[in-house]
Amino acid sequence: MAHTVWPRTAAPASRQRRGFSLIEVLIVIVLFSFGLLGLVGLQARAIQVSVNAEDSQRAALLANEAASLMWGNSSITIDSATLIAWQTRVANSAATGLPNGLGTVVVTGNVARITVSWRPPGLAAAAQSHRYITEVLIPS
Repeated sequence: MAHTVWPRTAAPASRQRRGFSLIEVLIVIVLFSFGLLGLVGLQARAIQVSVNAEDSQRAALLANEAASLMWGNSSITIDSATLIAWQTRVANSAATGLPNGLGTVVVTGNVARITVSWRPPGLAAAAQSHRYITEVLIPS
């Protein structure tokens, strides 16, 4: 009876397959990590856009408040004590104001130009500030 010797290729092939599976798992982990980093970046950008929209809305409300004071007095001007109180509210970011907020009212003829500007905390001091401008015309 002749004895047949089988080649010993079965064991190394299974080791190669195990190593290949490990490489596939590592590649999947790297790709998954990049995906997670992308989602974190997207979330950070969404929060930034949300904060900018909230600041813009707050600026519009503050400008509307100044215009309402004018309409309530039936005059294009605001007395200095009321104007200073309004400007203090614009600058108070802890309450209802804006970060680095500044409110101005410039009267030309019978038109008042109300400007509310602010600079988000993350921007450098020399960076362009955001601005909301509205004009009010009070008929005489």
